Amino acid sequence: MATSTKDLDLSTIWLFSNCSSKDLKTIRKVTEEVTVPAGRVLCEEGTIGREFFLIVSGQASVSRNGRKMATLGPGQHFGELALLDRRPRSATVVSETEMLLLVLGQRQFNGVLDAVPTISHKLLAAMATRLRESDQKAASLLSH
Repeated sequence: MATSTKDLDLSTIWLFSNCSSKDLKTIRKVTEEVTVPAGRVLCEEGTIGREFFLIVSGQASVSRNGRKMATLGPGQHFGELALLDRRPRSATVVSETEMLLLVLGQRQFNGVLDAVPTISHKLLAAMATRLRESDQKAASLLSH
């Protein structure tokens, strides 16, 4: 269980999985550590997302259409798609306990992409992999 931001490995996040350790250090430098109390709405379904969250400690609940879908804990993350498309959030996430988070805002993320253009290619490769995995899951569900 990660209890320190130093323990976190950004390469385990699908979006950053193709990045080099140097790229990951660049990304990590622009993240912000934030502590939030229990009961804080971290993102709200239907609103435009502008940041990505990585959980260092604590727990959050994820709900869609008012129904709890999951509980997230240390090492898990949410909001990465907001960095890419600024579309409405697909779920609401609320802190169940006090939480320590690493937050990467869209402006900081765009700054990294501008400063290190090769990261864009790595992110596109990671997205292609994720899309292929989703296609395979959908195909296997349809074949049953």
